[in-house]
Amino acid sequence: MPANTLVANPPRYPATLRCIEKWFETDDCVSLLLAGADDHQFDFKPGQFVTLGVNIGDSTEYRAYSISSLPGQSWLQLTVKRVEGGKVSNYIVDQLAVGEQVECLAPAGEFNNIDCPPISVEGKRKALLISAGCGITPVFAMAQAWLAEENSGSETDITFLHIARNIEQTIYFNKLKALAANHANFNLQLLLKEAQESDYPQGRLSAEWLETLVADFKQRSVYLCGPNQFMLDTASYLEQLGYEMNHFHQESFTPTATESNQAHNANNEVDGNNDVNIELPSLGQSLQASRGTLLADALEQGGVPIIIACRSGICGSCKCKVKVGQVESSSHSPLTEEEIAQGYVLACSSTLNDDVTIEL
Repeated sequence: MPANTLVANPPRYPATLRCIEKWFETDDCVSLLLAGADDHQFDFKPGQFVTLGVNIGDSTEYRAYSISSLPGQSWLQLTVKRVEGGKVSNYIVDQLAVGEQVECLAPAGEFNNIDCPPISVEGKRKALLISAGCGITPVFAMAQAWLAEENSGSETDITFLHIARNIEQTIYFNKLKALAANHANFNLQLLLKEAQESDYPQGRLSAEWLETLVADFKQRSVYLCGPNQFMLDTASYLEQLGYEMNHFHQESFTPTATESNQAHNANNEVDGNNDVNIELPSLGQSLQASRGTLLADALEQGGVPIIIACRSGICGSCKCKVKVGQVESSSHSPLTEEEIAQGYVLACSSTLNDDVTIEL
């Protein structure tokens, strides 16, 4: 099914989904299939994510995960990697059982192959997908979607560059090899930190490696996902090599160092009283927080029922409206211009410097 074809019987969100299958991709990474009770078909744009609500102890914790399956199927496939201190991710890897239910919010995200189509060179679309670690998930979904479009006469020339520690830590390794073997327009490039006895090159991605592994990268749209520092480095390599960054797209669920520093500096530069008040009229509640605190942190610490999933200004789950006062926002990514004009902000990306009144 072409990726932009609407499917029948989509679920209503938020949806209650059940884990129907789970398996290990690597020793610290699992894939799981989630399905609804009414044989729903899922509609989304390949590359997008969903926000899951997982019951852990006495609370429901929300986190965003990229979708790795294709639209039109009766399940969603997600791939989750264990991370240090990752309360939800580690629970999913270690404890989430087949049959367990989770809450799922609607698919979202601007990083997808429909809103960000690849450039065309001499009548042929050309894409370079670059990933590391679990960042492979959304770009793998994009690659599958483009390859599935071959049946409708549309073809995309794909180079898939993935960086991993070794073959054992390469998520979807066998699937990637199968795609390369079965599709002439899918060129797989693996760069391993520990190549061992494999035929794959060994090294860390650099501008030189990028030129070596993908000589025609300037003729391709680039889609990048992975750890934050990896993405910052990769973007800098492309700029150094004269790549046209108008054709560059990236995804991340990690706040950048710049955003963190902005919040820190805002906290240190405010003089006088170090506290601000947060009024929540709809809840009949008032909170107090230190200047420079993220609005999301203040609301969470005050026990306010708000969903905070990606924590990096991408998913939009923590959208709220500032009715009185102002906050300093580092991201408005999922908000429309109209919403911004109305005073909507993302709590996870908004720093408190003054008293505010918030509407949830």
